[in-house]
Amino acid sequence: MSEQLISGPVGDIELRLEVLERADSNTEARAVPLAIICHPHPVYGGTMTNKVVHILAAGFRELGAHTLRFNFRGVGCSAGEFDHGEGEADDLLAVVNWAQSRFPDSPLWLAGFSFGAWIALKSMPQLHAERLVLVAPPVDMYDFSAIPEVSVPWMVIQGGEDEVVSATAVANWTAQREHAPLFQTLSSAGHFFHGQLNDLKACLKAGF
Repeated sequence: MSEQLISGPVGDIELRLEVLERADSNTEARAVPLAIICHPHPVYGGTMTNKVVHILAAGFRELGAHTLRFNFRGVGCSAGEFDHGEGEADDLLAVVNWAQSRFPDSPLWLAGFSFGAWIALKSMPQLHAERLVLVAPPVDMYDFSAIPEVSVPWMVIQGGEDEVVSATAVANWTAQREHAPLFQTLSSAGHFFHGQLNDLKACLKAGF
């Protein structure tokens, strides 16, 4: 595991990169997928060490991917301040550009939880990820209407007892997509999946 600072649009971006040991130097390893995970809302305590982000990273590694988590601007050691989703999308782009320069042959998988799901989804047209995973996307909090349809394999995981994001709104939104995602619901899970993190990881892995 490597924690480091890279250059971003407004200064340093703090990230945590975990590279699979079996894929450190040989040629075949360069095709190992790279999963980048976006954390929840910075103003409400979201960081790259959030437990949902952590369990997603663990699941991606079990699926055979390198993983990268990072702090949006103003969080942890990342420079800047909260920018209502605009600057955060720029941060994600900077992280992806850095990662792809290091792993140029790795397919990009993109994921996000809550606020991070919104950032990941609206950044898809610029990033061209080959897979997308959204956990508790806040469809009733932000304008998702102008975001282009997803054309790659993607998945949405939602807690049925989510106290922050409306599970019904998420279900309705997914049902209206042109290219429907795999939609998985953990019926008794709240927004942070307390007591059901392993179930969340199982949903992630089942979708691949």
